[in-house]
Amino acid sequence: MCFEAGVTLVGAAVADRVAGRAAVEAARRHAPVLIAADGGADRLAAMRLEPQAVIGDMDSLADPARWRAGPAAFVHLAEQDSTDFEKCLYATEAPLYLAVGFTGQRVDHTLAVFNTLLRYPQKRIVVVGEHEVSALARPGETLRLTLRPGARVSIFPLLPVRATHSRGLAWPVDGLAMAPGGRIGTSNEAIQPLVELAFDAPGALVLLELEALGALVRAVGGV
Repeated sequence: MCFEAGVTLVGAAVADRVAGRAAVEAARRHAPVLIAADGGADRLAAMRLEPQAVIGDMDSLADPARWRAGPAAFVHLAEQDSTDFEKCLYATEAPLYLAVGFTGQRVDHTLAVFNTLLRYPQKRIVVVGEHEVSALARPGETLRLTLRPGARVSIFPLLPVRATHSRGLAWPVDGLAMAPGGRIGTSNEAIQPLVELAFDAPGALVLLELEALGALVRAVGGV
């Protein structure tokens, strides 16, 4: 399935109805196409929201027959070599993805999501958690973020990377080599309204406070 507009992917770990709906609606302002990953469809139904498609191995849906017969596209992918999040990514094409309800409840699920980001570096993806948002910086591109001074800016290297440029940080990272098990760049902060980051290779995960969703979407989506 191909979409011209951005896609909001909703997983089963989305928060309760009130907070969860607020998170989904915030994401849809940037990525209006709504797609459920497996059990995320039941969470959307509880919020009285209708996805355009339900994608996954369908082992978490309360009533798969209901969704198979409904108006949403029902994309059953039975293979067990990937997560439902990854299935949504390889089954669709879109200029931007916002992933809501895939992190927070279990650390192993959160790590699997970040691993999937590495597997799809060509896709522009923002992961929306309950308290923060995150995305991979693309090598060769400068990530430009409009943030309030004092906002938290964390960098965690999922692979070895070197920062080739930084601007607007309390602790500049220019030239800093980072790696898992080595030097990392968490708990930095913005000291200017414009923060810039660039890296020489894929793998730099940038994590910001939830209020910075719009700033991260604009930076990742190139808008």
